[in-house]
Amino acid sequence: MCDQVGTDLSHCKTKIALLGCPAVLQYLKEQVPQIFCLKKELSPQEEEELTQSQLLHPLECFLFGEDPQQGLEKLKQGSTSSQLCGRVFKEGETVYSCRDCAIDPTCVLCMDCFQDSVHKSHRYKMHASAGGGFCDCGDVEAWKIGPYCSKHDPGAPTDECMLEPELYERTEKLFRILLPYFTDFLVWEQNFELPAELQPQRTDNAHYCVLYNDEHHSYDQVIYTLQRSVNCDQAEAQTHTALIDKEGRRAVKRGTLSSCQIAHDLIKSNSEHISLQPLRVEIIHAAVMAHQTFALRLGAWFQKIISYSAGFRQAFCQVALEPNTDRDRPCLISRLMLHDAMMYKGARKIVHELIFCTMLMETEFKRLFAIQFTKHYKRLQKDFINDDHERSISITALSVQIFTVPTLARQLIEEGNVIKVIVDTVLDLMREHLKDNQFVFLGYNSEKFSRIQVIFHDLRYILISKPSVWTEELRRQFLEGFRVFLGFLKCMQGMEEVKRQFGQHIVVEPEWEAGFSLQIQLRHILAMFQDWCSSDDEILLLAFKECHKVLMQCNNQPFHREATDYYMCKHILHVRPYKVSQEPVSIHLPISRLLAGLYVLLSGVCLLQVSYDYAQLAEYPLRSVVLAAQVSAEMWRRNGLSLVSQVYYYQDVKCREEMYDKDILMLQIAASKMHPNDFLMLILLRFELFDYFNGSCSSKDQDELVQWNRLIEEMLYLLIVITGERYVPGLSQVTKEDVTMREVIHLLCIEPMAHSSLVKGLPDNESHETGLESVITKVATFKKPGVSGHGLYEVKKERLVEFNPFFYHYSRSQHSKAEESQKKRRTHEGNDKALRPPVPPAFCPAFSSIVRVLCCDIIIHILRLVLEGAAEDRATHWTEGMIQRALHLIGQALIEEKTQLEDSTVDEVTFDFSLKARRIGSEQGCSVFLLLSKIKGLPSLEAQKDMQTPLCLNNCTVCLLHIDKSSSLGCFWFVQSAQDKEKAERKRKAEAAKLHRQKIMAQMSAMQKNFIESNKMLYDNMPESGMQGEPVASDQRVAVGPHRGSTPAEREVLTCILCQEEQEVVARGPAMVLTACVQRSTVLTQCRGKLPTNRAAGTLYPLFMPPELTMGTHTGSCGHVMHATCWQKYFEAVQNTTRNRLHAELIIDLENGEYLCPLCKSLCNTVVPLIPLEPLTFNYENAEIIGQHLTLPRWIQILSARIKGLKSVTQDNEGQPDFRSILSYGVQERFSDSIVEMLVVCATTVHRVGLQTAPNELCPRVPLMAWNTCAFTIQAIENILQEENKPLFGSLQNRQLVGLKAIVQFSASQRLKSSHAVIQRHFTDMLGVLIPVMSRKNTPSILEVDFVHLLVGLVLSVPSLYQEETVDLQPSAVSSAYNHLHMLHLVTMAHVLQVLLSCTDFPSVMGGEETEEARAAAELYATVSQHTRRLIPDVSGSSVAERVKRGIEPFLRCTALFFNCLTGVHPPEELFHTSGQMEALCSYLSLPCNVFQLFQDHRDTVTPLLQRWCGNPAITKALNSKTQIVRYPRRRNRLIDLPEDYSALLNQASHFQCPKSTDDERKHPTLCLFCGAMLCSQSSCCLSQLDGEDVGACTAHAATCGAGVGMFLRIRECEIVLMASKTRGSTYPAPYLDDYGETDPHLGRGNPLHLCPERYRKLNQLWQQHCILEEIARSLEVVNVMFAFEWQML
Repeated sequence: MCDQVGTDLSHCKTKIALLGCPAVLQYLKEQVPQIFCLKKELSPQEEEELTQSQLLHPLECFLFGEDPQQGLEKLKQGSTSSQLCGRVFKEGETVYSCRDCAIDPTCVLCMDCFQDSVHKSHRYKMHASAGGGFCDCGDVEAWKIGPYCSKHDPGAPTDECMLEPELYERTEKLFRILLPYFTDFLVWEQNFELPAELQPQRTDNAHYCVLYNDEHHSYDQVIYTLQRSVNCDQAEAQTHTALIDKEGRRAVKRGTLSSCQIAHDLIKSNSEHISLQPLRVEIIHAAVMAHQTFALRLGAWFQKIISYSAGFRQAFCQVALEPNTDRDRPCLISRLMLHDAMMYKGARKIVHELIFCTMLMETEFKRLFAIQFTKHYKRLQKDFINDDHERSISITALSVQIFTVPTLARQLIEEGNVIKVIVDTVLDLMREHLKDNQFVFLGYNSEKFSRIQVIFHDLRYILISKPSVWTEELRRQFLEGFRVFLGFLKCMQGMEEVKRQFGQHIVVEPEWEAGFSLQIQLRHILAMFQDWCSSDDEILLLAFKECHKVLMQCNNQPFHREATDYYMCKHILHVRPYKVSQEPVSIHLPISRLLAGLYVLLSGVCLLQVSYDYAQLAEYPLRSVVLAAQVSAEMWRRNGLSLVSQVYYYQDVKCREEMYDKDILMLQIAASKMHPNDFLMLILLRFELFDYFNGSCSSKDQDELVQWNRLIEEMLYLLIVITGERYVPGLSQVTKEDVTMREVIHLLCIEPMAHSSLVKGLPDNESHETGLESVITKVATFKKPGVSGHGLYEVKKERLVEFNPFFYHYSRSQHSKAEESQKKRRTHEGNDKALRPPVPPAFCPAFSSIVRVLCCDIIIHILRLVLEGAAEDRATHWTEGMIQRALHLIGQALIEEKTQLEDSTVDEVTFDFSLKARRIGSEQGCSVFLLLSKIKGLPSLEAQKDMQTPLCLNNCTVCLLHIDKSSSLGCFWFVQSAQDKEKAERKRKAEAAKLHRQKIMAQMSAMQKNFIESNKMLYDNMPESGMQGEPVASDQRVAVGPHRGSTPAEREVLTCILCQEEQEVVARGPAMVLTACVQRSTVLTQCRGKLPTNRAAGTLYPLFMPPELTMGTHTGSCGHVMHATCWQKYFEAVQNTTRNRLHAELIIDLENGEYLCPLCKSLCNTVVPLIPLEPLTFNYENAEIIGQHLTLPRWIQILSARIKGLKSVTQDNEGQPDFRSILSYGVQERFSDSIVEMLVVCATTVHRVGLQTAPNELCPRVPLMAWNTCAFTIQAIENILQEENKPLFGSLQNRQLVGLKAIVQFSASQRLKSSHAVIQRHFTDMLGVLIPVMSRKNTPSILEVDFVHLLVGLVLSVPSLYQEETVDLQPSAVSSAYNHLHMLHLVTMAHVLQVLLSCTDFPSVMGGEETEEARAAAELYATVSQHTRRLIPDVSGSSVAERVKRGIEPFLRCTALFFNCLTGVHPPEELFHTSGQMEALCSYLSLPCNVFQLFQDHRDTVTPLLQRWCGNPAITKALNSKTQIVRYPRRRNRLIDLPEDYSALLNQASHFQCPKSTDDERKHPTLCLFCGAMLCSQSSCCLSQLDGEDVGACTAHAATCGAGVGMFLRIRECEIVLMASKTRGSTYPAPYLDDYGETDPHLGRGNPLHLCPERYRKLNQLWQQHCILEEIARSLEVVNVMFAFEWQML
């Protein structure tokens, strides 16, 4: 059969080679339907194999003329790799841009190229690609330096493109056949017919019902429609929907035409019922579908062939761009572009990828493609506007690859006038919004409008690199494009006029967002046009004239009255009247503002020869400024929020550069050219204050007076801005760097700011750069962040002299904050509160006359009237803001005069403000300076008193500079003398206040000393405070055995956090409870990820905890105490109120008893009753007497007898009366009913959570789980202390200490509530591990248990042996002491053996004398080796001893914590330090310092035990096999190590392949910080079943890795995800910071990120302290959850 197939294929290849095009098409006509039209749908793998063998392999044979593998080998030998990377980015893929070297921000590198490039050490940015772009590595026009990475570095130039002539000829021939076929079927519109040459001889009735993707219907809607229409189940419908979304279309039914028609109609009708728009569905003949499917596969084959050699690529481009013989039809690539919007998603992707790997990889073909693209640009954009797919899968997205190439952009301007093409396209698409040659956006389609705005990106791309050399053709075409652009701006000039609403509030808010979104799109384009114009003087002048010409043609907002004369202070202004408050006004004036920008550029090169009507030029900008002022004065309140929003954006950082700033600039231009009095009169007229300052109007209407005052404030503020704001290049001698520095200084004067906040507050350029990095170190100091928060910049003190309280980019709130902040600072430094005007830079010569505004007659008149109102104290005629602004203007004028006097001779200075301020009005006693002296004493102006001091000083300085020419200075000296007097008075008051404070402090100190002396005894006896109690002087610092210390009698009185009542904790009183949270934990596990699915079935847990600590039950507390009754009422209230809260189930799980702590909002799910320690005074004489008889063997004998007796009673109902007499008894103290009730509540929760089972207080495993949570919690706390290198005692947080004591006492009390028989049986089973004679069949070996858990269980259950059915008895203090001692000795010896058996790498014996301890260790090791039959040579005893001591130290530390909480005996002082703990631990636990001494002291008892322990078959099996044995001390778990540089993680993520998916769609690589596993989150490919429910990869992983708790790093999003269950989670800042101490979620800023060890350590603590659940609950409580996130799908 195989031979036959090979013969057929060989025949086909020969036929294709001989006959050419008809033969190829004939072959495709025969073969394609046989593969892609089968009734039984093939698997993707089978279909691919058939396609490769029957279709593509013959084509490759024809292409190479021999076996493809041999031809490919020859080709590789004669060619080199491409110098261009050309990697096409997928959506979400991380890309890098170098801020130092990239020509523009669109120049990016893929991860691999970036890692191997010089840019890695530069200032780079990283962000997630939107998809559709490609790597610019190797493109010399994209980079200033380092265009190649090491892989694409060309080295010596080589000819990589040449193919052998015969091969090139065959390639071209084959492409001429296949490329038209490929193009025809991608654009094919006939669903039932094929081209004549492909029409089959016999047609069948097989059809497909094909459903297409759209952006109108959701996943669920499509699934629902398919289930109702084509009779498929949900899983099949989900598969169809996922593939439709991915590929763009999917055949959902195969059948006859009629059956497909029925499905077609059902899909239409069902989808229309749930959405107004039906789904797109078509019926396609099976043969047509087959050829379309193969055409798509052919596209991928083209890419593979082209990747072999640049010669193939050139042949493809040649054929694709070849003009059609029919001139009316475009070339093949143009056909594909023009039909792009009609193709489905999968076809588009193939075409775009083909263009990327062909046209865009060759310079010449890229140029030819760009010409075709520009030629069809308008139609392509129109198709995109009408399309519903995203731009990333539209052919228009390729514009960025073409228009950003500088040389190509110039060529397109010169040859195709691409600027005109783009602007004409926008105008055509927005023509529907034109009315009377002006844009009106009422009722516009926001989605369509947003698509139109994308076209402005292309204009920005074209202009992004200004030319260094201008040709005549470039000038001509640029100016032509500029004229068209001005035509577009003309449609915006004066659009969306507003008119002040009188009487009633506006009914419908007018549309305003569209205009401002246009303005935001144009802001960089306007700046770039100005930048282009500035690069050529001829262009600049012509552009200015064109702009002025178009401005003069604009006739909107006309004057409705003739010009008239206005008089003030003997000056006349002839101007047309216009009132902003009564007539229409527009805030959109792009042409006026562009003209202002061009004027400043022209003034710098002195090319302007013509005089213009500057009052007319300033008219419209002035109206906008007045409009903003009137809105601020609340004159337009009835016009609604739309106008307030417009004014906000007008002055906001997003728009102000090309709106507000340019309006101010135009007013400054007018001020420099107009007479200053005329200019000020025009200002007063437009502010509608002319009559007010002329004294010809008055009013008693309070609202009107308030409005006037606000307007005067705004007008004075405008004058401050016009004369003082000089930081504009060209207006004064400043650079862009100076401008940025000033902006930064003023932002930091508000408050210290983070780098990101500064960036947001600064305007950016077309490259999204603010220039902050180049200036920040000059003006600010950086304060590094701690473990939370972010780094802050603080302004340097020497830069504060540049602070201007009336900085024109401050909003009203920023002005108030900055003023308050600086006044506080000056007060703190002991200075006055005066905020002086800074010394501004000098104006350029062309604008130097602006300062005349400060000394003209009108300004003096204005200042006099403002100050008069305050001097006469007419409350309704002045405000503090007016005086503040007036003083600032006076200060500005005096500084200007002083500067001019210092820089020139007196004869040359014409600035005479001080003279006018002194003389004008002096006859009436109301000159400016006299009025200043009058308002000094006003109490209402106390806040401005400090400001008048520098004014007087400046005034005196100016007068001294005038002294040679002026003799009338008398009026100033009294001002100065008054100032001196005031200064002296202020100093006297400050000294008096200081003396008063000193006197009071002395009195307080004396009273304090007197109190201490009176209560000296109290202070002497007071213990020093400490979290866990300081060491107390006592002779007995032993917690175990006959020498144990006494339990002190401590009276504990606590306050309920709910009712605030105090209560003493007593055993028979009402219960006090501690909030607590019980959770399963794998923090200490030694076998992560091996969590059993059903722990209760077939395992020894919870009776025996395995040494791997696979999973434990942790109980933690926040340390807050309540009455049990108060808690019950609170919990009932929480249940009642929470059910009514939106998404409350996301925060707390009511069904599982969860609640938030009333005080700290920690997550809790139970309470632990507080049980007091019984005070105990130990009788050492009795203990010594009993100890002589109660030796270890005797103790074992007694226990054995007791256990046998219990069994006998149970089985035979016949007791042995003599065995009880040996034991020492005491009466068990009873607890109150409420405490017993709370014991049950807590035990039930621990049992339910720990075993994930239904609550059952009668279950025999309830006490076991209580003991286990006690042991595990102790181990977790010991682990934290060791990890943080803290002492065992004295360093615990209060919440940890209180919680631990409560849990130990709670666990010890379990024997009182549970069945005596159950407890006794548990004790017997546990003791069987240590005494094998008593063991059962399934008792584990000593290698299979954790001895901390075993010891806690034995100690807490041994009192059950003393209990009787009729009376509650307990062991006496002495009996308990010996019980604890012997059990501890037995467990310790077993643990020592456990450590020895787990270690096999002891060094052999060395020379030298060994200690007694070493000899004992060596002897024990030899004995153990003999018992285990391991032939091990002599080993070093000292190394054995050292290893054992290190191995058992964690056990001893846990044991010390346990007995300290159980007995209350204070530990020795050494345990309050971190060094020298071993001896202190042994002393505290009544163990010999040489633990091997135990084996010698109890030799007779231990020898048979050793033999039995070692002889256990499980130990023999473990030692002989290769199974993993837990080593001691156990490995301490930490979060995985993360790389210091975040780009290393991104690199790891970029190479991540989903284990369950082969496609290259966007994935969300997510890293588990517990184990380091990389997961594919939020993807349908990795869904799995958990408890019968679909869950994502992270949720499934957390179930096994963290017992439901997870901590994941989403790498591409740069954020931590905390998970607590299938339904709860929250995000948390990643531990990676940029150089400015800030995190960067979702890589929004894209700065390089580096690991912050402190923050990662905090995350580690969060995990090890079991605070993840608490953090999630707090996060969800703070964040208002409106929409539930499906955490289970993560």
